[in-house]
Amino acid sequence: MRLGVVIYSGDPEVVWNAFRLANYALKEKDNVKVFLLAKGVECESLPSEPFDIPAEMKKFVAACGAILACGTCLEIRNSDGTELCPLSTMSDLHEIVKTSDKVITF
Repeated sequence: MRLGVVIYSGDPEVVWNAFRLANYALKEKDNVKVFLLAKGVECESLPSEPFDIPAEMKKFVAACGAILACGTCLEIRNSDGTELCPLSTMSDLHEIVKTSDKVITF
């Protein structure tokens, strides 16, 4: 299955659980892409106790998951993106929605 995960929350527990699900889906041999939107682009800097978001993100990328981050949302926050959260576009989000079998949002 091709799964699109859109994360727009800034709640650490919600973001952590979104990446836990994405990691589980990769273990199940699904193709998973995560798009960070709005407050979701802040996920690397969210308080991580007791939720280790960066560890889940690194595990996801190491397992060949793809993370894309809204460029406009990053620019609003004066960020250029990072290695884990590369700058992306609405065109990329549209492609994820168009090509996924299922899209879920957090």
